[in-house]
Amino acid sequence: MINLQKFTFNPYQENTYVLFDETAECVIIDPGMYEGREQNELVNFITEKGLQPVLLLNTHCHIDHVLGNKFVFDQWGLKPQFHKGELPLLHRVVSYAPQMGFQYEVSPEPEVFLEETGTVSFGNSELELVFAPGHSPAHLCFYAKAENFLIGGDVLFFRSIGRTDLPGGNHQQLIESIKTNVFVLPDDCEVFPGHGPSTTIGYEKVNNPFLVG
Repeated sequence: MINLQKFTFNPYQENTYVLFDETAECVIIDPGMYEGREQNELVNFITEKGLQPVLLLNTHCHIDHVLGNKFVFDQWGLKPQFHKGELPLLHRVVSYAPQMGFQYEVSPEPEVFLEETGTVSFGNSELELVFAPGHSPAHLCFYAKAENFLIGGDVLFFRSIGRTDLPGGNHQQLIESIKTNVFVLPDDCEVFPGHGPSTTIGYEKVNNPFLVG
């Protein structure tokens, strides 16, 4: 049984997730911590729960989702895993971070890239890969089928969708990704997005102004 803990970090109010099961192995998804206080918050939670981080996953590689990659690597020796189509975005962070006022600790590069489909495993648990480009070129979501929830990154939000005016964004592609690859999940699937509150697939099918009709 996968347990989920959400943290909200950095000036972009990005949601960082820690998933763990009864084995105490855990996965860190989209580490957005920036200040020491935020770093301590994550470390304290993992320490107090007696967890062992075994995977670092990025849904995509915009700055607010990778600010903590280097910190996680320094703490636990984990290199990020994401789709190789996101690598140019990761490389770009170094050049634009100063313009946005960030002292960016450069993320290590993956040794393992994720595919468009397949699974990643930790402990006794498994996450299915859901490919959903549009907000970024090769965005992945992570679906916990047994528990019926989705770590959605910046694809689908409560009554909204990810912005597509950033480099690599494509509005029509994002709409297609949601309707084709995300909305096939059960209506009662809970979506934990990269920003803001959680929602459900069924609610967004009926109430999301970008997707209705």
